[in-house]
Amino acid sequence: MAIYTLHATVVDKRTNETLEADTEFNIKIHDINDNEPKFSKDLYFASVPEMSDVGTSVIQVTATDADDQTYGNSAKLVYSILQGQPYFSVDSDNGTIRTALPNMDRETKENYQVVIQAKDMAGQMGGLSGTTTVSITLSDENDSPPRFANHTFRLSTLESAEVGAAIGRIKANDADVGRNAEMQYSIVDRDGQDMFTIISDQNTQEGVIRVKKQLDYEKQRTYSFKVEVTNTYLDPRFMYSPNPPFKDDAMVRVTIEDVDEPPVFSRNPYIIEVHEDTAAGSFVGVVSARDPDADNNSVKYSIDRHTDLERLFNIDSVNGTITTLKGLDREMSKWHNISVVATEISNPRQTTRVPVFIKVLDVNDNAPEFAMYYETFVCENVQSGQLIQTISAVDTDEPLVGHKFVFSISSSNPNFTIVDNEDNTARILTRRAGFSRREMNTYLLPVVISDNDYPIQSSTSTLTVNVCACDSRGNMQSCNTEALLSAGLSTGALVAILLCVIILLMIVVLFAALRRQQRKKEPLIISKEDVRDNVVSYNDEGGGEEDTQAFDIGTLRNPEVMDANKLRRDIIPEMLFPFQRTSPIKDNADVREFIHGRLHENDSDPTAPPYDSLATYAYEGSGSLAESLSSLESGCVEGDQEYDYLSNWGPPFKKLADMYIGKDTARET
Repeated sequence: MAIYTLHATVVDKRTNETLEADTEFNIKIHDINDNEPKFSKDLYFASVPEMSDVGTSVIQVTATDADDQTYGNSAKLVYSILQGQPYFSVDSDNGTIRTALPNMDRETKENYQVVIQAKDMAGQMGGLSGTTTVSITLSDENDSPPRFANHTFRLSTLESAEVGAAIGRIKANDADVGRNAEMQYSIVDRDGQDMFTIISDQNTQEGVIRVKKQLDYEKQRTYSFKVEVTNTYLDPRFMYSPNPPFKDDAMVRVTIEDVDEPPVFSRNPYIIEVHEDTAAGSFVGVVSARDPDADNNSVKYSIDRHTDLERLFNIDSVNGTITTLKGLDREMSKWHNISVVATEISNPRQTTRVPVFIKVLDVNDNAPEFAMYYETFVCENVQSGQLIQTISAVDTDEPLVGHKFVFSISSSNPNFTIVDNEDNTARILTRRAGFSRREMNTYLLPVVISDNDYPIQSSTSTLTVNVCACDSRGNMQSCNTEALLSAGLSTGALVAILLCVIILLMIVVLFAALRRQQRKKEPLIISKEDVRDNVVSYNDEGGGEEDTQAFDIGTLRNPEVMDANKLRRDIIPEMLFPFQRTSPIKDNADVREFIHGRLHENDSDPTAPPYDSLATYAYEGSGSLAESLSSLESGCVEGDQEYDYLSNWGPPFKKLADMYIGKDTARET
């Protein structure tokens, strides 16, 4: 604080009475130079374009001094440059840094460190000072032209290189950076412009040379041309500087290398014309191909049979002559497109295809005929000379001057005549009046049609003319001959005839049905191999001996107790036969023998069911290791059975073993 204010009052200490009024004292502190100047930053960054004029402002740096600026020179600052001369200078009053040298080149030196000092006391001896550092960078300007490091480039490529393929790269250098370093290349010479093109790679700034036209080693083996490079973006300030021009050039020499090429046809494609009446083995045309290599190897010819499936043509493998194998018909096919393959004899992998289009020229070998099928009629009440039909013709041939047909009929025809309209059509007229369907309901009129080409072709087409009943205005009403028969019969008569026919049909059907019923029925089962659709399958598992509901075991053991007069209840027999009792089976007979016996009896029984039946007779025989557990086939009493083997069957049969083995033990006891 530069000024302090004090207030003083005189007071009696004993009585605390004010003895003197309040007095104000102002105390001013005189400043001394005890604060040094300070910059706002310790390090400043700035840039200035290269090649700037002398005195170009770069940046202004300022410092502050805490001393009193109104008292003496303690706060009066003076700026000076301690480091950075002679490139830059500083304004001593305001600290503005400016360029001090002309033509400062970024490519020579890009970064500068400048130290600025601020000193108080107007820069006099004993003053305090502060410093700061300014980092100055020269920004790039397009002041450097592109330059080729080498002014001669040598490239090589195969003559088989495809159009658009890159064959090499060339590069120029530009000391500038960024946008100012972008370059574009161009071919200057006419020779190079015709065969090659060059583009600039924006990533690497290289010139990429590409093939513009197909190369041929046999025609030209080397190419030399000049390539020029310039900056894409030019700065007018430097285009006319004393420096060299802002472009550079170099010579490019391209060497073409030979490869084994396939044969080349003299034309592509071939179009050949041949008349359709050409006989088999006739000459059609010639194709020619050669080896473009310097060796000029021999070539053989062949036809791709996938393009000549009918094998109409043949070619001489040596001279390429195409001939016919069959006769050609233009009306079947006007063009034949085949492919001829030329192959180097020394290297069969080198092949070339060429399309051959064979046009079949027309020959007048087809006669004209009716353009369509005509449904022609003539009225019974027609007058002589009346038009009944207009006809036209078509011809599959195609004469150069167009079609011209001539129509004619026999002059001796008493019913009809023909008039040629001279426009490839003709009119059919009646020669007499009055036609009758009773006399003739259809007339066949032969019409001769001829063309005017060479050789003249003619054909006879038949026009069918029906005689029809017409009204007074000539509108057709009926052409059927059956209408004449029905004209004399009334509707009632026709209905009666129809009913008679139906009754006769019903009688025939009824008679046939009666005869079929009286016919003796044939046995349905002709042979044992006859298998019918109704198959009954018994696949239910029975309940064993404990199941007394399914059958009576006593009946199986004593078949003599069966009811002798009991008939089958599942069918109604057509005739009754006296019941024949079968011989009884002795006691304890094998159930299998019993079943087989009953099966034989049923097979020979004429009262058997008239339907297919499949019964399954399951028999548990002696093939089982444990033999049968049933008492049906047991030939001895229960006491003679031995059940000790049940104990050897394991836990599943433990309960059964305890039942039977325990029973035997109790019986013995």
